[in-house]
Amino acid sequence: MERLHMNELLEIVSRLRRGQSVRGVARDLGLCRNTVKKYRDASLAEGVLDPGSPLPEPAQLGSKLAGGLSGRAGRPPGAGAWLCDRRELVLSYRQAGVEVQTMFERLASEHGFSGSYSTLLRFVRRLEGSGREVFCRIETKPGEEAQVDFGFAGICGGRRVWAFVMTLSYSRHQYVEFVHDQRSETWISCHERALRHFGGVPRRIVVDNLKAAVVSHLLHDPVLGEPYRRLARHCGFTISPNRPRTPRHKGKVESGVHYVKRSLLAGRTFTDLAAMNEAGLVWVREKAGVRLHGTTRERPLVRFEAAERAALLPVPAGEFEWSSAVQCRVSRDCHVTAGGAYYSVPHKLAGQRVDVYVGRRIVEIYAGTQLLVTHARARAAGERVTRLEHYPEAKRAWIENTPDRCRERAAAVGASCLALVWALLSEKVIDRLGSVQALLRLADKHGSARLEAACGRALRFGDGTYRRVKTILCAGLDMAPPGEADATAPEPGAFRFARTPDSFFEGERT
Repeated sequence: MERLHMNELLEIVSRLRRGQSVRGVARDLGLCRNTVKKYRDASLAEGVLDPGSPLPEPAQLGSKLAGGLSGRAGRPPGAGAWLCDRRELVLSYRQAGVEVQTMFERLASEHGFSGSYSTLLRFVRRLEGSGREVFCRIETKPGEEAQVDFGFAGICGGRRVWAFVMTLSYSRHQYVEFVHDQRSETWISCHERALRHFGGVPRRIVVDNLKAAVVSHLLHDPVLGEPYRRLARHCGFTISPNRPRTPRHKGKVESGVHYVKRSLLAGRTFTDLAAMNEAGLVWVREKAGVRLHGTTRERPLVRFEAAERAALLPVPAGEFEWSSAVQCRVSRDCHVTAGGAYYSVPHKLAGQRVDVYVGRRIVEIYAGTQLLVTHARARAAGERVTRLEHYPEAKRAWIENTPDRCRERAAAVGASCLALVWALLSEKVIDRLGSVQALLRLADKHGSARLEAACGRALRFGDGTYRRVKTILCAGLDMAPPGEADATAPEPGAFRFARTPDSFFEGERT
């Protein structure tokens, strides 16, 4: 028999008391004739249809007719009544930790339960008072809160697309932007454009636990990403990380993401990301912003302009120097790799881990809380940004002393030294840069004046090499008077062929 609402039951009884036929009642109320007939028989048995007696109260009428229907001969009790009679048995199963499915199987096999699993489940829920979980809807003041989330938006141009959605909790006004990734730089840039779109900053932003915002969520102690923390300090809002796996705690933006998918994206295709973002701005202004919101019963854009825009904090005038944070190990060449480029670090930190923050224009490298160095950001991947002072002194000397630099240093020593350096660097067969650098280092030990004199002597004898200049300095010949030194110098080839070939064979002639 159909289960009827109390209003329908009262209407059936009232019509039957006025003398309307079963057929007429069924026709007027759209019910089955057998249903009306069974209720008529139950009403007659309870004396409810007597026009001279007052009509019982709804609760009494329901209990009377229920008793009349269940008391008829040959009608077996329902599954619900069967479970009510065995309430203690069901409770004992639950207290023992028996699952509802297992309970259903035991009741059917051991106690003859003939009802359905759903009937048992409803009975257990009513018995335990669990039912559906109850939630509390939180409404906020104008300008107090915004909720942010990423949602998958399909494929465009052969790449995955994500929808960044920021929803103001009071007005439900939205900002929508489509991007190809969820990196820290993208996350921060989307925030900046969203706040400029609203013309102000909410006091608190509720975020999900994506890595661009929350590095880790350790129970009640979330660890925020440093770039996002810097953005919050710059703009003046508080970050409120959502509890893991509880999307309902940011239900306003969750609904906003679903609405973007169902209304803006459903059944449409776009040529590229720019077309998607252009359509998104128009959709927010002409569709989402002027619809009658199901919860507030107001139009989000009207509600925003009327109460929330003025309540937002002002957007900071200066541009935020956003950064992406990465932890790197300093390589043996005194550089770290960030964003595909290479940045130098003091050589004493080789092998250690440092924190690198890559901003729009600068790169900061920290060891813990100590700022080690600040570099200008590389213009392209693969570029090396190096400070020579980061190398050890011995390694740095080679890089610093280029051929041009060596000529400058030789000119400072003297004309002979410069002439000798020019001659060595002009060698076309072998690179003499190392010899020149070693030659110039002799000035640190012997002084520039002695080096200049030694170079002049080496040039006069036609042997302008590093070895010859060093020998002259070590022997002190650079300090000998020019005439005396020249007189003692042997003439080239003086000892060559000093004896005739015949003198070697004099004994054989005899």
